Amino acid sequence: MAQVTNSGWFWDFGPANLAVGLVKGEVVPGETGHGRSRETTMNHREAAERVLAGVGGEANVASLAHCATRLRFKTKDAAAVDRAALEATPGVVAVVEAGGQLQVVIGNEVPRVFAEIGAIATLGDGADDAPKGSLLARTIDMISGIFLPLLWPMAGAGMLKALLALVVKVGWLSAASNEYLVLNAAGDALFYFLPVLLAATAAKRFGANQYVSMAIAGSLLYPAIVQLHDKGEAVHFFGLPMVLISYASSVLPILVAVWVQSHVERFFGKVLHSSVRSFLTPMLTLAVVVPVTLLSIGPLADYAGKGVSSGVTWVFGLSPFIGGALLGGFWQVLVMFGLHWGVVPVMINDLSTQGHSVLSGPLVPAVLAQVGAGEAVFLRTRNRGLKGLAGTGAVSGFLAGVTEPLVYGVTLRLKKPFIYACVAAAVGGGIASSGGSAANTFALASALTLPAWMSVGNFTLQLIGCAVALGLGFALTMVLGFKDVPEEASESAKAATTSAASGPLEVAAPVAGAVLPLDRVPDPMFSAGLLGEGAAITPTSGEVHAPVEGTLVSAMPHAYGIRTPEGLEVLVHVGIDTVQLQGRHFSPAVEQGAEVEQGQLLGEFDIDAILAAGYDPVTVVVVTAAPDELGPVTPTDSPELRSGEALLTLA
Repeated sequence: MAQVTNSGWFWDFGPANLAVGLVKGEVVPGETGHGRSRETTMNHREAAERVLAGVGGEANVASLAHCATRLRFKTKDAAAVDRAALEATPGVVAVVEAGGQLQVVIGNEVPRVFAEIGAIATLGDGADDAPKGSLLARTIDMISGIFLPLLWPMAGAGMLKALLALVVKVGWLSAASNEYLVLNAAGDALFYFLPVLLAATAAKRFGANQYVSMAIAGSLLYPAIVQLHDKGEAVHFFGLPMVLISYASSVLPILVAVWVQSHVERFFGKVLHSSVRSFLTPMLTLAVVVPVTLLSIGPLADYAGKGVSSGVTWVFGLSPFIGGALLGGFWQVLVMFGLHWGVVPVMINDLSTQGHSVLSGPLVPAVLAQVGAGEAVFLRTRNRGLKGLAGTGAVSGFLAGVTEPLVYGVTLRLKKPFIYACVAAAVGGGIASSGGSAANTFALASALTLPAWMSVGNFTLQLIGCAVALGLGFALTMVLGFKDVPEEASESAKAATTSAASGPLEVAAPVAGAVLPLDRVPDPMFSAGLLGEGAAITPTSGEVHAPVEGTLVSAMPHAYGIRTPEGLEVLVHVGIDTVQLQGRHFSPAVEQGAEVEQGQLLGEFDIDAILAAGYDPVTVVVVTAAPDELGPVTPTDSPELRSGEALLTLA
């Protein structure tokens, strides 16, 4: 397991000796005591490696998916997750535990980080065997797991349909033209064949054969079946009446059908002989599930879906303003905890049964309210890091509807702007919904996708609601203000200045043995100096002592991190890749958070047992962070040291 201090340094190695740590190269807005850092840009492979290590490694991941801004993990052992490591990873905005998931918020770059994780790990797509939580958590996890892979394709297709509607509305293109026909097919095909796509993702979730699931969905959309529905005549199957419905764009029927399929496949997998199982199981599953779906699952699921849609419409019909105000005001709270995935399927079901969803009315105001608050923070804050985050987050929210970086990094962090934005979203959402505004396609709520709301309800009130939410979020934050995050030197930096003035600072050898230059350490992360400057010792004794006085900010059986009063951070790492030993052959003598004196015993280790297990016990000491006033790190010239003698000097 990897470890991280709150100030952002990281170490250790994941599966197959993959280096997963780099010094954090950017200062989180508002943090003080910047110290010595490397300027870096986000590296997707680096972020993937560090995130994978932070969740406890590949072996601790039961399932992984991603949405517009987050990596969503189901872990096997929550205690193995190093949340501090995840939060310290460059590019990670926040870490949230909700809906039975560990959600790592990254932002727009999440698909690329997800792809890099797929390149370095072999996480399975089978059914999730992680410990289950509450019924609500399991339900949300199931829904998100099925819909998440389709989120961006649906958003892209929905935006194409919205822009196409705008082009037709202003007269730039005729709805009867071949150009419109082709472009409309490009945007609409995903939604028409949605059951096939959902079959593929649901099969992964329920542990069914993915291609059999897609064949079941295809049968529901088969032209001859569609023609039977269009004729409107009575249809029977071996004397049993079939209630034919339109399965185009439907959601619930295929989800239930694939769930049934998974159980049917398991049954045939048990009773059929291995010599015929491979082809008889798919054949018999199709022969059973397709008729059962057409006879019962489809009609019942369709009725249930229409009932939910009617119920939502009825609630909004009682008071559209109150319904829109409640959903708009609490939407970002739902998003923050991942609970909005309980609403998304209802919206998609509304689109398939009614052609629109009134639940979408207050969503654009909810997004733009956060954007307005973010713009106000951008203008008011004196913290340069926070200003940059607020500016880029507001642009991302306004153009793409992605608000997590803005919410987690700015408004929620400052508390008051988040509350102001929720109030503004409630007012704007109520206004937008009061005119019955609704999107007629699936689209991420943003200023660019507003054309999707043009065809249903009062579009003027939708625009007014959006403008009010944006303006009110901005005005409340500007007028009522917030407690800004100061950007000033930290106390540790001041202490470092005093110390530097009084003389050099020494880092003692934590173990006795022969000194080894850092570039000769048999590990590329240490030898290249990526984790910091320092030196190593080939130990001759199995005792490791504190090289400096300070706070033990991290303590593992094989590694210790200490922060001194001057702001110096030192990592002592016993052995190469010894994290794989999982504490065997190590006996820690201290716990994280303890105050230690220089020379104090931190722990003991068995050199012979470590060597016998195939690991190198070389002990590395690196300075992972230090105020600039302390000067460069200079290793000793001595070829051999006793524990407590000066190994590194900062002058």
